[in-house]
Amino acid sequence: MDKTRNFASAAQAIKGADGMYLTQTLHRLKRQSPDSTALIADGARESWAELADHAARFAGALRRLGLAAGDRVALLAPSGIPYVHYLYGTWWAGGVLNPVNTRWSAAEIGFSLIDCGTEILIVDPAFAALVPDIRKHAPDLRHVLSLGEEGAADLTPRSAWLDDAPAIPDALRAGDDLAAILYTGGTTGRPKGVMLTHRGIMTSLLATLAFPGATPGDMFLHAAPLFHIGGMGGLLFALLAGKSCVLLPAFEPAAVLAAVETHGVSDAFLVPTMLRMVIDHPAFAGHDMSSLRLVRYGAAPMDEALMDRLVAALPQACFLQAYGITELSPTCCMLGPADHGPEAFADGRGRSAGRPIAVLEVRIVDAEGNEVPRGEAGEIVARGPTVMAGYWGRPEETASAIRDGWLHTGDIGRLDAAGYVTIVDRLKDMIVSGGENVYSAEVEAALAGHPDIAMSAVIAASDETWGERVHAVVIARPGQAIDLASVQAHCRKTLAGYKIPRSMTLVDQLPLSAAGKILKSELRQRFSGWDGKSA
Repeated sequence: MDKTRNFASAAQAIKGADGMYLTQTLHRLKRQSPDSTALIADGARESWAELADHAARFAGALRRLGLAAGDRVALLAPSGIPYVHYLYGTWWAGGVLNPVNTRWSAAEIGFSLIDCGTEILIVDPAFAALVPDIRKHAPDLRHVLSLGEEGAADLTPRSAWLDDAPAIPDALRAGDDLAAILYTGGTTGRPKGVMLTHRGIMTSLLATLAFPGATPGDMFLHAAPLFHIGGMGGLLFALLAGKSCVLLPAFEPAAVLAAVETHGVSDAFLVPTMLRMVIDHPAFAGHDMSSLRLVRYGAAPMDEALMDRLVAALPQACFLQAYGITELSPTCCMLGPADHGPEAFADGRGRSAGRPIAVLEVRIVDAEGNEVPRGEAGEIVARGPTVMAGYWGRPEETASAIRDGWLHTGDIGRLDAAGYVTIVDRLKDMIVSGGENVYSAEVEAALAGHPDIAMSAVIAASDETWGERVHAVVIARPGQAIDLASVQAHCRKTLAGYKIPRSMTLVDQLPLSAAGKILKSELRQRFSGWDGKSA
């Protein structure tokens, strides 16, 4: 008998038993509800027992390819049941996730693979055409594997690596072991790989589950992409709670409406831009939304005008906001259903991001890191067990982001006497006009009340006199005409003069990330040198 090997196995088992490990969900639910439905997608259903078995076999396939503990595994695929096999199967094998943004170019994908030394890439057939170019940018890939039966010199078919794989025991990586590297940004410059641990992610999930009013119902709809921390976190949260999850391959308003009606969806996570598109869809009135009891939103500010419309359109539903960033695994603050009523909006709570989750401390600090008085704006910083382990291979940027244990979020906010955090803006989105700070989110909230504006984004444009000026990029409601004078007159009712847009561009659509966020970096590239005239 190899006593050394047995001792190592026992030590690993103890570590798994004592630490937090993300595969715990599968072990628990396989015993507790083996035949209950865990996943629904594309007309297929999978039970908890089946999901656990698929994860163990996915892990067996990876280990057979030579995966060692801590090795990174990338997936380029739409959301669906195979994506969940990848998440849990990689952890089961002892690997680290590197989920790929499906909107990235081959060069951007290649960078993320090289940056963290990923040697295994799994590809859905829908993205097979990108493989030759990805290989050019990431020549060190050892395995490029297909989720389909398509085989080629650059792509190994599913039957050759996965279908006959043996189920293996869980590696039980846990605690401070690395669970995922999630790349942020990528529209300009080089994205950073955020390192998240099993302990950090699981602690965030448990704290979210414990938040008043956050307990999920029986059927959770997931339309946000799973490569994004919001979508992945929402899925892991619902599965941790033992709920059935309906997965859409991508967000599409008609598909959301159909899924809610067909499956009796009780919970849905949608960012504000998605919610706007759902209730504005021509087919909205023709679908039964009565099962929807809790609408979860986040990733971007919710303006009061949209919230009023949502309450009217979904009178049976409660609303819950989650504010977070990838570096916090991801949740920072939550605003529960009790803080979404008329009284909450009247006293300002309803416009806040809520209070910090139980495991985090949050402060508002100035540029020197000193805490500012309550009610004053400053950078939001947070401290607790969910803070990232750092940026992969970037010690200087890690040291800049985490100072004395506090993660600097890059968001500007205020903290009131009751502990509610209100997001004012991103530091990089703040406009400095004539020496005055203008928060783009505040101007966008004012524009949301204009009867002829469907959506807007506010950015800084260069200005010879003021240095920067407020520039509005606006989508008009169908059939409506908007000019700069009417926008300025509307904003003058609620904003100081220096905050009013001095120029405006009308567009048919705004650029959105896969997570539904407006890409202001693209707008700044297009319009930052605007000549000051309305268009």
